[in-house]
Amino acid sequence: MQAHIVFDPSRWTLQLLDQRRLPWEETWVECRTVADVVAAIRPMVVRGAPAIGVAAAYGCALACREVSAHASWRTAVEALLADLAQARPTAVNLSWAVGRVAARIAKAPDPAAAALAALDEARAIHDEDVAMCRAMGRLGAALLPQKGTVLTHCNAGALATGGYGTALGVIRAAREMGKDIRVLADETRPLWQGARLTAYELARDGIPVEVICEGAAASMMARGEVDAVIVGADRIAANGDTANKIGTLGLAVLARHFGVPFYVAAPHSTFDLSIASGAHIPIEERAAEEVTHPCGSRLAPEGVGARNPAFDVTPAELISAIITERAVLQPPTAATIAQVLGGRV
Repeated sequence: MQAHIVFDPSRWTLQLLDQRRLPWEETWVECRTVADVVAAIRPMVVRGAPAIGVAAAYGCALACREVSAHASWRTAVEALLADLAQARPTAVNLSWAVGRVAARIAKAPDPAAAALAALDEARAIHDEDVAMCRAMGRLGAALLPQKGTVLTHCNAGALATGGYGTALGVIRAAREMGKDIRVLADETRPLWQGARLTAYELARDGIPVEVICEGAAASMMARGEVDAVIVGADRIAANGDTANKIGTLGLAVLARHFGVPFYVAAPHSTFDLSIASGAHIPIEERAAEEVTHPCGSRLAPEGVGARNPAFDVTPAELISAIITERAVLQPPTAATIAQVLGGRV
């Protein structure tokens, strides 16, 4: 996959590939201010918890340049970072990345030095994310069969990360190891990230992929056509409960019923050890129009509303393993998570 998050230091701009327009056209959104970055994160120009974190980290660098003329620049930059950290509520990588860059900014003597320190930290976060994805890909690939079909939901690929991908990173690594892996991509309504983005990525990489309707997963598993399910995550609680794109919970329940292993792939930055269970994960409720007007065209009758929770929570007991860049947590429990990720930052 080509780069989709690019910072141009000569112009101090953040360039984001607009994922709302894929696969029909490849267009870029330019961000010069924190408000621009927030405006890109909220409508999902950039999406996927790790990718949101990377974009937000670069946004912190833009914030320092933005307040360079302020006498009380520290107060001004703190206000901008607070807005940035709240751009989307469920993806914990967002606040994690902003907090990490903010710690570097706090040590800088002036706005210019703060901007350079923030940019350095953002680049480190970006590079580390790609390295983490490759590491979890290598660990997770060992769980997949030598030959088989993997079902995935939403998009947990290069587009959702700094590059390479979490769930799709595991699939990519398995293919690189010579495994004959085919992919079924759930449509992932209402924004169709599976049909649009996962299929786009895998097709470009030459990995066999077919799109299936949301409701087809059960029959596919019943016929023995799914050897494993693998998804990403937006936040993982201390006990292993996992928030991911709406529809993930249903797949986990089906996988348990049909005896199909259900894997989650996520870096350490997606864990929120401050919350005991998934009951404390905030679930973003997005605009009803995403459901009633898919791809911009009205589908539901005039005057009919819609509910649009963006995520659901899968209990840890339904997860066969959580694949991180540090270890495979199998089974994922509070004890195994604390042992491997107790000092996650």
